[in-house]
Amino acid sequence: MNAVRQAFRDQADACAALGSPLMQRLMAGLAERLSIGAPVADQVLGWPGDPSSSADSVPLRLAGGLHALVLTGQDPALAEAYAYPDADPTDTALAAIRRHPAFLLQWLKSPPQTNEVRRSTPLIAAAHWLTAHFGLPLVLSELGASAGLNLLWDHYALNVERQTFGADNPILTLAPGWTGPLPPTAPPAIIDRRGVDLNPLDPVADRLRLLAYLWPDQPDRISRTRAALDLAERLRPPVDRSDAADWLETRLQTRSDRALHLVFHTVAWQYFPPTTQARALAAMDRAGKDRPLARLAMEADGNGRGAALSLSLWPGGETIPLGRADFHGRWVDWQAP
Repeated sequence: MNAVRQAFRDQADACAALGSPLMQRLMAGLAERLSIGAPVADQVLGWPGDPSSSADSVPLRLAGGLHALVLTGQDPALAEAYAYPDADPTDTALAAIRRHPAFLLQWLKSPPQTNEVRRSTPLIAAAHWLTAHFGLPLVLSELGASAGLNLLWDHYALNVERQTFGADNPILTLAPGWTGPLPPTAPPAIIDRRGVDLNPLDPVADRLRLLAYLWPDQPDRISRTRAALDLAERLRPPVDRSDAADWLETRLQTRSDRALHLVFHTVAWQYFPPTTQARALAAMDRAGKDRPLARLAMEADGNGRGAALSLSLWPGGETIPLGRADFHGRWVDWQAP
């Protein structure tokens, strides 16, 4: 039980750092006040595995279920509490937990899964950099693609210091806090795109799931995701269900000397087993011996705020630091050469 309460406290700190004061108060409140004696609380507090964010993410499972109650109109009282981001919704959330046991127990069965659209910010910048340096069209392969929303980054625009990069008629515009030089203006061209995920989500069937794990006091984040889901419903970016290494080994067997194959992953690598990581790296080393290949990573490294941005290039396998970015893409410190 102590581990569960600590998981809620840790999630409260994470929510505060990522700009969600409402969820910070809710997670902190549940850490102290959730008590046994009702089905959902008993399941949460008696969690048999690791409840932390590095494993089962129990606080986010419950938070997603509560937000789903609001999004589906099943709990007007909770919706009203969530409408006031400066308030503490803990009392109302505890009452909702008692009112909706069957619904919330279902949400506790599945781990949270998001598709953060603002992570396309470094993808757009890196694609412009690669196009300027290599002058080749791109083949995209995303590892941990979820619903494929970030496979569609060429339909988004990046606005930095009154300069726009990306689509001419974007369905959404990303405007992060930006430090460092601007990306090159060379517009990228994409000739093929595909992703992989152990549990790919469908932009229609899983729309509620993708929205519920966003935080209710971040309406801009929700509106961006809705716009991207609408686009994905029309374009259907292909995301295969597979182990990342199995899939990448096969994907890289198709070669093109007239294109640059860009493999990318954003806050996904840490969830791959070590054997999958090793096999994926080996597959890129083999494929990049005699053709242009790049790997863009946006991943936690424990060496500073946010995620590290790095770009590995083949032939040769040289890795270039590109800077750092907020895990949700709110800011980018771009340091590409």
